[in-house]
Amino acid sequence: MSIQKVAIIGLGAMGIMYGHHLAKRMKESDLLMIADEARIERYRRDHLYCNGERCQFQYVTPDADVGPVDLVLFTVKFHQLPEAIQAVRNFVGPKTLLLSALNGIDSEEMIGAAYGMENVVYCVAQGMDPLREENRVSYEHMGILVIGDPTPGHISPNVKRLAAFFDRVDLPYEIETHMKKRMWGKFMLNVGVNQTVAVYRGNFGMVQQAGEAREKMIAAMREVLNLAPKEGVDLTEEDLTYWLSVLDTLNPAGKPSLAQDVEAGRPTEVDMFSGTVIALGKKHGVPTPVNEELYTRIKEIENKD
Repeated sequence: MSIQKVAIIGLGAMGIMYGHHLAKRMKESDLLMIADEARIERYRRDHLYCNGERCQFQYVTPDADVGPVDLVLFTVKFHQLPEAIQAVRNFVGPKTLLLSALNGIDSEEMIGAAYGMENVVYCVAQGMDPLREENRVSYEHMGILVIGDPTPGHISPNVKRLAAFFDRVDLPYEIETHMKKRMWGKFMLNVGVNQTVAVYRGNFGMVQQAGEAREKMIAAMREVLNLAPKEGVDLTEEDLTYWLSVLDTLNPAGKPSLAQDVEAGRPTEVDMFSGTVIALGKKHGVPTPVNEELYTRIKEIENKD
């Protein structure tokens, strides 16, 4: 069964970027943006813009009686995920594919706990640089959605079904047959770049060049590298080099999501980043001093701001 109807929940930078891309390639009635009434009222009043173009979205509330869609895309923040999982219940049926573009290594299992793992497609969103300022999003690089199954070497019918949809709507993607390693690699990069740029109040350019911030970022990444084997993941120095090369492709003036949240005074995902690293370090008896420092400094910024 081909994917025709899609719902997106989470209209931050990522959700707006993907929503705008799909809205230009799908029938208006086939793309639904799920939000509560207060947000919908604000979006309709102030409008949303992506790269200077006004977004043409069809908004629906979680209690809308529209029936199951073929694909639900989660683009919320991690702390919003439990609420989002419940909010999409009316849109999920036996054949609905569930896709998370969230950072971290836990969202698929959380979604699967609510709806079953059989229709969850694992995903890593990488290489994009959307920047949101109030109701406007701009980006130079859309990046790719890396999709796959948790079983190494396997490509399921659900992954093929999703790939066919991405081909039809010209959405950049890649099929990965070792998703756990890919997810941990992206997590390693995020732990470094998101937190370091937030603490140093900089941008991607700051950590793309040699200096104190880049050294701090790589040190935080190495703590994830040290933990990965304890969790059964074979991350290597080659993986660290690869993810640094991904970082180097991003717009130097852009900023990662955690840094944007700090500047906007929004709750951050620090607990998902260094919070997870610290917890795993305690679990396995592996020191994580860099992430402990970053966690403390970001919490101080949150409380001060």
